[in-house]
Amino acid sequence: MRNRLSLRWVLIFQVLAPLLAAMLVFTFIGLRTLEVALEKRLQEDVELVARAVRLPISHSLERGQQADVRQALESVFRIGRVYGAYVYDTEGDLVAAVGAVNPAPRTRDVARMAAEGERQGAYQQIQGQEVYSYFLPLSDSGGRISGLLQVTRRGSDFQNLVSSLRWQAGLVILLAGGLMSLMVLVGHRRAIGRHFEVLIGNMARVEAGDRKHRADEDGPLEIRRLTRALNTMLDAVDQAQREVAERREAQGRLEEQLRQAEKLAAIGRLASGVAHELGTPLSVIDGKAQRGLRRSDVDDDRAATLKQIRGEVARMEHIVRQLLEFGRARNRNLRDTTLGVLVAAAAGALEPLFNEHDAVLDLRPPLPDPPVLADPVRLEQVLVNLLRNAIQAGARNLRVEWEPDGEDGVLLQVHDDGPGVSEQDRPRLFEPFFTTKSVGEGTGLGLSVVHGIVQEHGGEIRVIDSETLGGACFLINLPLHAADAGQEERHEQQGEKQTS
Repeated sequence: MRNRLSLRWVLIFQVLAPLLAAMLVFTFIGLRTLEVALEKRLQEDVELVARAVRLPISHSLERGQQADVRQALESVFRIGRVYGAYVYDTEGDLVAAVGAVNPAPRTRDVARMAAEGERQGAYQQIQGQEVYSYFLPLSDSGGRISGLLQVTRRGSDFQNLVSSLRWQAGLVILLAGGLMSLMVLVGHRRAIGRHFEVLIGNMARVEAGDRKHRADEDGPLEIRRLTRALNTMLDAVDQAQREVAERREAQGRLEEQLRQAEKLAAIGRLASGVAHELGTPLSVIDGKAQRGLRRSDVDDDRAATLKQIRGEVARMEHIVRQLLEFGRARNRNLRDTTLGVLVAAAAGALEPLFNEHDAVLDLRPPLPDPPVLADPVRLEQVLVNLLRNAIQAGARNLRVEWEPDGEDGVLLQVHDDGPGVSEQDRPRLFEPFFTTKSVGEGTGLGLSVVHGIVQEHGGEIRVIDSETLGGACFLINLPLHAADAGQEERHEQQGEKQTS
């Protein structure tokens, strides 16, 4: 049952209701105490009236002046606080009476009370009405009991006053309880309820899918702590989701790299086998064509045919070399070098190609040029392949620049103003035998070899659009090693060679 109640009803049942019950109990106890005190006060008023007329009545009774006795009783009745006043002699006979009803007590009872000389007060029924009677002995000048004075007051006077007091107390309790309930509920609404509604609304937004939403820390300290805990939990959930996504992405990359490596290894083994099988027949064909050209009786048509055969053989030998280069697992000859030297060597090797296509190469080395630990021949081959591909794709302006990438790397950039690489071709750009050139113009192994060499050096290569020249831009991240690290690796390689 408690779990199905709102905080407002829990507050009413567990705080407000016990508080009102306690207030009722204490009010009842206080009212009862006040009633007893009030009743005692009313009885004392009757006693005071009786004592006030005791002496005049005693003197008049002693002198036998009944008219004076009655006059004294009438003065008591005119006070308005009594119901009746009566005087009895020592025998219990009524001497004088003033009041609406004659109580007519038993004579022996009156004689006994007069003889005892004690003051007494008690409730009694007089003709169907409850009255309070106070009996006061009268004495003469010699101190002897001469009679008995009885002063009465209606019991309804007590009851009406007590009833009025109860009604007033009930009304006060009702108003106080209502005011207290209103104050508690309004206070709950202003202090807690509205903040919980805002917090529930924030949680509903998160549940609806707004995972970036965070609740404002407002309200009492406990509400702020709860809001802060909610925000912290949401941040932790987002962080965990990001970590899971990053791990899945990293796992996907690793799996893709593993599949790519397995595919490249299989293709490499196949390429090496095909290259070895084609090498000998191509050498025989080239040798036969060369000897045919040396004969003196070869006419011009046959000479042209033999030269064409040798040209196609040379082209096939170039393809075979690329296959061997792709499939061969080479030992790295790492040494300290700078990218400036490698870029200059690649530019020199391609100078005839640049002159043939009127291409311009812009080199922008950093100062100072950071040293790298690399295989110069292999890394130069990377630059040669990238620059040659750019020129063959139609680029006429090329730029090579590099700069430090953090504290332990270098970023090499090769820009061109060619047609660039389309988004759909980029995922397969470094796959073996994938080419965008026409049939017979490329083998699709150049960029695969580049990708393998970069990975051998522990780096990464990717292609983006060149913001500088408008074509393609190849970005190569290579690890940066100090000269002493390269020296240590050279010493280790030399030691291994000497040992072997």
